[in-house]
Amino acid sequence: MKFLVKTQRGMEGVAANYIREALPDAEIWISPMGYYGLVIVETGDENAGEVMLGIPEIERVIPVLAEVPAELERIVETAEKVVPLIGENETFAVKTKRRGKHGFSSIDVNRELGAKVRELTGADVNLSWPDKIVQVEIIGDRAYVSVLPGEEFRKFTPDKKDARELFRKVTVVQMPYWGGLKVCRSFGEKIGRAAQAFEVKELIIAPKGKMDALELAEFIKGVRVGQESRHRIQRESYPWKVEKVPVSVWDLYQVVRDKRRDKRLLIITDPKGPTVAEVGERLARDMFHAKEVVVFIGSREGIPRGLFRFADYVIDLAPYMTFATEHGIPAALVSLWEVYEEYTGKREEKT
Repeated sequence: MKFLVKTQRGMEGVAANYIREALPDAEIWISPMGYYGLVIVETGDENAGEVMLGIPEIERVIPVLAEVPAELERIVETAEKVVPLIGENETFAVKTKRRGKHGFSSIDVNRELGAKVRELTGADVNLSWPDKIVQVEIIGDRAYVSVLPGEEFRKFTPDKKDARELFRKVTVVQMPYWGGLKVCRSFGEKIGRAAQAFEVKELIIAPKGKMDALELAEFIKGVRVGQESRHRIQRESYPWKVEKVPVSVWDLYQVVRDKRRDKRLLIITDPKGPTVAEVGERLARDMFHAKEVVVFIGSREGIPRGLFRFADYVIDLAPYMTFATEHGIPAALVSLWEVYEEYTGKREEKT
């Protein structure tokens, strides 16, 4: 049998040494075609897969069903070997990882091979929750085709509550970072990446007053760079379409005036407030019924104290601790999600 073994980049040599100890008769190819993080193993040991999974440096062991030249037509022909492993009542998806230059794309492989498998099996394609995954690993001039259980690839399962239910109505009001231009740019990237990661309704960059225009410009540029980098990963990883989070600039005090007038739920994070646990159930209930949840996060210094009077909640995320600016969004939103998920779970149990 032949296996494609995956490791962290740079750990392939270490993993290969342990494989040699565990499977002395195996033929091993480290970093095939110069690609790091890969080891190809060929062995007659029927328990090889289980043995290799006992090696901590190994992340995945993929049994190879078919090996063919990296040509689209030849890859599509492997459908004949794939068919016996996919039942008519099962769903499947084709996923391709391509390394090297070829006259076709990964999407071409997914489309052509998927169409052939569907034609031969009558099985339906399901990109979100497939029963089986037809995995195509292309390494230079060779293609390795496998059929794997769909659970191995499921980051998102129907039994988990979708956090986007809350975050779609969350607006983050972030005070910009100021200081040297490079520092402003760096912090902007981290904040843009965080806001995009949570797919919030909107990110409002809100200075509390006059600030250096160039520093603000660099911060905003950083936000854009961070957002773009995270959005690119989301497009590649998620089975649904991901929109970019809208980003705007607004005076901090005017945000409070406008949002308060529209009766949005205003939340300020500050150590002066009660802990999330103390107000958790009431806070979760109000978030559930709110049209929009507006979360204010400071930068270098906290939200001005005068605004506390206009907030529905001032909450302390972690008593006796202060968060770095770039940790404000993740810390606040994860804390809010925890109480929200618990509350909505109880509601569902009652109904």
